[in-house]
Amino acid sequence: CSFPIHQQQPSTMEMFQNHHTPPRKLFLFAFIAVWLFVTISSDEDYYKLLGISREASTREIRQAFKKLALTMHPDKNPNDGTAHEKFLKINRAYEVLKDEDLRKKYDKYGEKGLQDEQQGGRYESWNYYRYDFGIYDDDPEITTLDRGDFDAAVNSGDVWFVNFYFPRCSHCHDLAPTWREFAKEMDGVIRISAVNCGDNGMLCRSKGINSYPSLYVFRAGMKPEKYYGDRTKSSLTTFAMQFVKSKVTELWQGNIFNEIDRAFAERISWLITFCADTGDCLEPQTRRKLAGMLDGLVNVGWMDCSKQADLCDSFEITTSTTALFPPGSSLAQKGSAMFIQSLDTKEIYAQVLQHLPDLEILTKSSFEHKLAHHRWLISFSFGHNDLASHEYKKLKALLKGSHIQVGKVDCVADSELCASLYIQKPCVAVFKGVGIHDFEIHYGKDALYNVVAFAKESVNAHVTTLRPENFPNQEKEPWLVDFFAPWCPPCRALLPELRKASIQLFGQLKFGTLDCTVHERLCNMYNIHAYPTTVIFNKSSIHEYEGHHSADGILEFIEDLVNPVVVTMTPESFQELVKRRKSSETWMVDFYAPWCGPCQALLPEWRRMARMLSGIVNVGTVDCQKHHSFCQGENVRAYPEIRLFPQNSNRRDQYQSYNGWHRDAFSLKTWALSSLPRASVDLSPEDFKRKVLGGKDHWVLDFYAPWCGPCQQFAPEFEVLARMMKGTVRAGKVDCQAHSQTCQNAGIKAYPSVRFYPHLGTTRRDQGGEHINSRDAPVIADILRQRLQQLALQGKSSKLKVS
Repeated sequence: CSFPIHQQQPSTMEMFQNHHTPPRKLFLFAFIAVWLFVTISSDEDYYKLLGISREASTREIRQAFKKLALTMHPDKNPNDGTAHEKFLKINRAYEVLKDEDLRKKYDKYGEKGLQDEQQGGRYESWNYYRYDFGIYDDDPEITTLDRGDFDAAVNSGDVWFVNFYFPRCSHCHDLAPTWREFAKEMDGVIRISAVNCGDNGMLCRSKGINSYPSLYVFRAGMKPEKYYGDRTKSSLTTFAMQFVKSKVTELWQGNIFNEIDRAFAERISWLITFCADTGDCLEPQTRRKLAGMLDGLVNVGWMDCSKQADLCDSFEITTSTTALFPPGSSLAQKGSAMFIQSLDTKEIYAQVLQHLPDLEILTKSSFEHKLAHHRWLISFSFGHNDLASHEYKKLKALLKGSHIQVGKVDCVADSELCASLYIQKPCVAVFKGVGIHDFEIHYGKDALYNVVAFAKESVNAHVTTLRPENFPNQEKEPWLVDFFAPWCPPCRALLPELRKASIQLFGQLKFGTLDCTVHERLCNMYNIHAYPTTVIFNKSSIHEYEGHHSADGILEFIEDLVNPVVVTMTPESFQELVKRRKSSETWMVDFYAPWCGPCQALLPEWRRMARMLSGIVNVGTVDCQKHHSFCQGENVRAYPEIRLFPQNSNRRDQYQSYNGWHRDAFSLKTWALSSLPRASVDLSPEDFKRKVLGGKDHWVLDFYAPWCGPCQQFAPEFEVLARMMKGTVRAGKVDCQAHSQTCQNAGIKAYPSVRFYPHLGTTRRDQGGEHINSRDAPVIADILRQRLQQLALQGKSSKLKVS
């Protein structure tokens, strides 16, 4: 699981920092970097194995894998001795490419960057792939949501009805045909989607999903509402339609002219269905659906011609019909109203959208003036109807509440304007309201909900699309620059996280993105050969970000730059800090080489582990490319080499090497804590009564069972808590398998349970203590400190009353 030492390679950072070196030296660095990238990628290509492009979506990856699984599965090829091995390869390719973090590692380092990850020797039966796998991947009316796009979708402003399912759940399969029919029925009215909790366990847990299928309605600003009714199409439709708030107005002699004049004054059209004795009138359900689909664009009404005969006569209506009346239209003007000869919701919707006015056109002469003081979403097109342009007519209504104006630029007619912004293909971009140079281009899905979510996020965030003219070369302020390619899914997944981080770090750090498919020369200048590559430019210092695709990961990285928790060691500081350490100190040291893929993959986990163990274990790194002779002298034979130098050791050079399979922060923390003397104590029933209930100390207890998996995971976290609270609150553990009566008396119903037993100055009688609903040591520590402060204030208050 480590890279053997055979040849040293220049680090990416050295390449960044030497981009002003003489041409021959720069060429040599670039050649080595390209050689390394090619060598890393020379293993059997996962994308080719699945027959997909590098920009394939998660849904496309699942579809491609399923197609191969059904033909290549060993169950279908019993006479092929190589079938098992072949299937393992495509199964491994699927397992890596469906996971954003693994996919990023693979795209950057090839298979060698995945050597920490389990190789996945197991796979399912053929029947599983045929019947259980990717239930909704082939249904266009159902949007399959994953961890990367869930939040953007449900916060877009649309109503989303989400089916959280599990592939092996029989009830989920029973529901699937109904869910498909329901999705067709509601297509365009609300968004119907599905989340595979087998592939998105973390997302489902975060939403509190604990049974399958679970059906929830989501809308921005609204608490998710669970559906408990019958799983029939009619019941689902009735429930869903209650979230369509748009009204259908019954028009009659007393209101029609006021209603029409008011709408026309706001440049809003009317869609009116006239219901007469002959012909077909739109059903009430159809009217309501159209009102929801056209909300903010067109008012929907109906007229009962049996009651309003004179009014219908004035409109020259002799049979049931439906007509669209644009602002300013009247029946007196021939052709100003459009009569629709369909009863189908989708057909009517499409005809109405097509007839509505287009987005405002901006030209070179008006562009700068219009964008000087207002926020705009601009659609850049190239002479034809790009990416559902009729749907984009809805943007004005959808973004009105966010005070974002909407327009479009024809890049054929205004090629010079588009070229000045480096826009080479159809796209949408948000201009932040401070002129034409501060804007951000949208690289996500073209779906309307995705564009709306992007626009709302972008105007409040501080991410700028970079070009050669505004690239931060010699800036005094620090910049985070994301070098990316739009075809790269991990790159697209990172962009919304950058926006979140830019809001939290506003005023401390500027954020920009550079599209390397457009600015290839600039990216080559900085030796960018893998995407995404995220770099912090801080005056003369350059730091490459290696971490999770999340705003929290970026914030942690920035915090590490400002207040590093990992000590960068030289041979001299290693001797001083490790070899001559105090007897009470423990050190963990990572010996690495910058060119080694597993080393790069380890770095963010190493930093995260160091934060978890802050104040308990000291953590350092040694760059064995810089200090090659020193590492050889320390007998470092492979990278990364993780060593723990324990406390109270008779020999200061004594260490333990980490040989675990996983190199994630949690596994490393658990291993480190196992080498330390315990800070918590085991409590018998007698100890519990005498020390906890009858003693004079504050106690925090972990009630656990040895067979309980979550208890085993929590055990090292409780040790961290015990050390954090040492001298203030004592920490104890009660084994509920061995001492079931004690746990029963304390009211323990689940494992692990954390309880606080404060000393209140009298003999305690409450055996249950105070329940703490967390398994995170810093969070529990904060709760305990706040509680101790309350007790101290109560103590002062009671003394004052006595005096």
